[in-house]
Amino acid sequence: MGTVLLRIAATFVYQAMAVIGGASIIGGIPVYKAALLSGVTATATVIQKLAAAYADDGKITLEELNNAFTMNATPSSKEQHGNQ
Repeated sequence: MGTVLLRIAATFVYQAMAVIGGASIIGGIPVYKAALLSGVTATATVIQKLAAAYADDGKITLEELNNAFTMNATPSSKEQHGNQ
């Protein structure tokens, strides 16, 4: 459970940092508001995926858990090195 919470927190920070470095500076929105909104949105998306996986059969498999945290289509470093 602790690992899941840490991964959710990492999702929040990952998305917030992306906004801080990009669109919020250009768009005239205060940086902290844009980062907060982006982080909350990303976190909510992960929680929604986990809830949907749990609602299907009352349990969450490791694959479903990992899929909930997938933010893009690029393979992880583990997947890249495993295919060589």
